[in-house]
Amino acid sequence: MRTIYLDNAASTWPKPVGVSQAMLECVEGYGANPGRGGHRLSMKASKAVYGTRVKLAQLFGIRNPNDIFFTANATQALNQAIKGFCKPGMHVITTALEHNSVRRPLEFMRREYGIEITYSKPDDNHLFSVEEIRKAIRPETGLIVVTHGSNLLGTITPIAEIGKLAREHGITYLVDAAQTAGVLPIHVEEMHIDMLAFPGHKGLYGPQGTGGLYVCPDLSLVPLLHGGTGGQSELADQPETRPDRYESGTLNTPGIAGLGVGVEFVLQTGVDAIREKEWKLTQLALEELTQIPGIHVYGPDKQVERLAVIAFTVDGVEASEFAYILDQQYNIAVRSGFHCTPLAHETVGTTETGAVRISFGYFNEEEDVWALIAALKEIQEAFGM
Repeated sequence: MRTIYLDNAASTWPKPVGVSQAMLECVEGYGANPGRGGHRLSMKASKAVYGTRVKLAQLFGIRNPNDIFFTANATQALNQAIKGFCKPGMHVITTALEHNSVRRPLEFMRREYGIEITYSKPDDNHLFSVEEIRKAIRPETGLIVVTHGSNLLGTITPIAEIGKLAREHGITYLVDAAQTAGVLPIHVEEMHIDMLAFPGHKGLYGPQGTGGLYVCPDLSLVPLLHGGTGGQSELADQPETRPDRYESGTLNTPGIAGLGVGVEFVLQTGVDAIREKEWKLTQLALEELTQIPGIHVYGPDKQVERLAVIAFTVDGVEASEFAYILDQQYNIAVRSGFHCTPLAHETVGTTETGAVRISFGYFNEEEDVWALIAALKEIQEAFGM
């Protein structure tokens, strides 16, 4: 039986043709350390890494590819941004839909360094108002950090408008693009984004263990990691040169090579085309789900554009049990639980129950939606609902 994969918000799967081949070619053909030697294999590895930087810069409107620093994931990128920038007494504005990758570093900085945090709440339709962000600004506000899209509700944050607001007030602006890199248009200069954190394994269709952080050239962070960078080894301190300053230790060269192919797929297919397909699948699923009695769908109204993410609960069935049945009996992979975003669950009132989440990717088709809907109805019937 074919697996119907509806957990793309966690990791996209399958990957485009060529991603795994690029990783294998790296391991078998030039598996040396990039930037750690002058021999041909090391130079080839360095070329592969830089090539991926160039593609990412093209995708995100970044002038200098060396302002992109590779990380293991978006979580590491967000930790570098938050812990490397925040100072004692600083006030930070964020939202009530943030992933723990934002919330936990902020709360750590609150506890250990005395920063202050304001969590801006969405409206009744789970949408954000720029005016609410504006009202939260104080003289000591130094950072605004927002998720571009909720991994639970699919809410799309107006990052360009917030970026303009941040620029007007001289506030540094960090965007978490975990759910939107490769799915929605992002241009760091046009949107006034100072720092952009992104994963490689989601909408960029690269392998797990890849991600990155863009930091504008005018901004300097305290490095999260200190150590070997391949250059300026005579220095006792971390070098100032980018990207070396933020890339201590050997990079995941095979993963970055695979990520380069994933980004190339996004560039060639087009972000707009990817978004259009995912939105059509989401609209179909929303229309069908909201017609099934006993199923409660969360997030913005179904006519409001959202990411390809839908969370729902089913009367009389635990979310984890529902997901287990879908997996074991129907070979449909979904995610249940709290999705590392308790703030969002608090917002919609599912802190006691959790929710089932489905999330589409470019390689899903309408038949996947219909298979899910048929399975939901069968399960309900089996439970006597």
